Order: sequence, then C-alpha cells, then structure tokens
Amino acid sequence: MTAEDIDGKAIAATIRGEIKEEVARLVAEDASKQPGLAVILVGARRDSQTYVRMKKKACEECGIASFGFDYPADVSEEELLAKIQELNKDPKVHGILVQLPLPQNIDEAKVLDTVSKEKDVDGLHPLNSAALCSTSTHAGTEKLDWKNLASIPFHIPCTPQGCIELLDRVNCPLEGASAVVIGRSNLVGLPVAMLLMHRNATVTIVHSRTKDTASVVSQADVVVAAVGRAEMVQKSWLKPGCVVIDVGINSVDDASAKRGYRLVGDVDYNGAKEVCSKVTPVPGGVGPMTIAMLLRNTLNSCKRS
Repeated sequence: MTAEDIDGKAIAATIRGEIKEEVARLVAEDASKQPGLAVILVGARRDSQTYVRMKKKACEECGIASFGFDYPADVSEEELLAKIQELNKDPKVHGILVQLPLPQNIDEAKVLDTVSKEKDVDGLHPLNSAALCSTSTHAGTEKLDWKNLASIPFHIPCTPQGCIELLDRVNCPLEGASAVVIGRSNLVGLPVAMLLMHRNATVTIVHSRTKDTASVVSQADVVVAAVGRAEMVQKSWLKPGCVVIDVGINSVDDASAKRGYRLVGDVDYNGAKEVCSKVTPVPGGVGPMTIAMLLRNTLNSCKRS
C-alpha cells in the first residue's frame, strides 16, 4: 500500500477561492462590509515577520483588508493593550491577530484575553475555548452543525479547524471512528480532540505520561500528531489503512540540503506512506490550512457584525 498525500496546499487554495468569491458578494451588496484583519507584530523575529507577510498576502488575494501594527520588542504592555482595546472598537476591523510568541516582558495571556471574543480570529479567547468545549447534548440547547465549521457562531482555532477541514475534503469518515490525538496543547491537541468528538469520533489523547503510546496509536483509524518531536510516530505504530494528519514541523540536520537542514513532521512520513491510506506531507499539508482558516474566521466575523 502506498498512501495518498492529502494536499493541503491545493485544498487551502480552493478554500481561499471560495472565500474570495464570498467576500466579493458581500462587498457588491454593501461596500462597507469588507472584512478587515488587524495583525499585531512585536519584535523582529524573522519567522514571525515571515508568517505576518504570508497572512497579509493571503488577505490581499481574497479581498480582505489588512491593517498592520508593528512594535519594537521593548514596547510596553500598556501600549499594546491600549491598541487592542482601540481595535476592539474599530468597526472596520473584524479580526485581531497577535503574532506569537511575545517578548517575555509582556503577559501573553493578558494580551490574548484583551482581544474581544468576537474579533478573536485565532480562537484563543477563554470564552471561545469554553464554547468549543460545550457539547450541547441537553434537551433544549441549540444544536450546532459540526459538519459545517463555517456555520459555527464562535471562533475555532485555525490549525485544529484546518485539520478537520482536510479530513472532510478527502472524505474521511469520522462518526464512530477511533481517533488518537498525540499532544494536549491548548493550541492544537485539546481543540482538535473536541472537534473530533463533536463529529462523534471516539477520541483518545496521548501525552507524555501515556503508557505504551505505540499500542494506543495502533488502534486509531485517524491519527492527529501535534507533539513537536521530529518523526516520533513510527510506521510500526500505525494501523493499516488509517488516515494521518501531521501537524508537526521540525527541522533536522541534513548536510545534503542547501540550507543544511530539512523540515519534517512528527510522523515518519516515508514509513507512514507504506501503511496508512492517506497522510499529510510536511511541508504542504496542515500549514497552508492554518492561514485559510484565519481568513474564514475573519469573513465569518464580518458577516456576524
């Protein structure tokens, strides 16, 4: 068996095209309804600057207005919070993204909590996290359509949302499936586990204290690896025919590479290709989906405003 690649780059391009069409319809109906994303960058980290440029370029491609606010690494927390509060009140801004990580002199949690939940397009505000963790199983509660993530009335974190979107776009059945999430971070592991549960998968979270991790993973129909350890998940861990979403992106030394290193995921990709039915490559799998979901969240915020 040779697994099919889940082409996140192509799927993300399709989604950006869908967003562009919807933005054009919105603006044609009412020119004041152009979605707007504010991006706050603190410091001069090259990786952060690269990510911000990619986000601004994607906004431009889809017709979303982008507003950039760059600060030196020694900016005061008070100045940063004041800018966020100003953007919270700005009707032209529908999404606020604070590029992480922030310098150590700034309380990251405080900054993220200051972003209004309505404009928290990263989906990291405590109230958005709480909404994601509500199962709404009791009689009389509003039932949400978890098969249509664009319809959910609050912001879902971008990378976990992108993982589910990839699974849906390649027609991977989730209801009743055994799903293992490797990693329990607030950014990916926990929210993607909740999203899988909302789709009626039976979910197990594997973490650093799990006993016999390989045995647990080997039972999974769907594996989401988000642990940040290069090629940790081996071919022998994987159930034949399973679907693998590899969120990890790690650099490993490679003297044959032009830059002296190459990027790999949390899964041994070459080994996985021999066992599973579908797998995301690294790079080119989950990464492009994160920005696509950021654009979707911004568009949804505009439509709800």
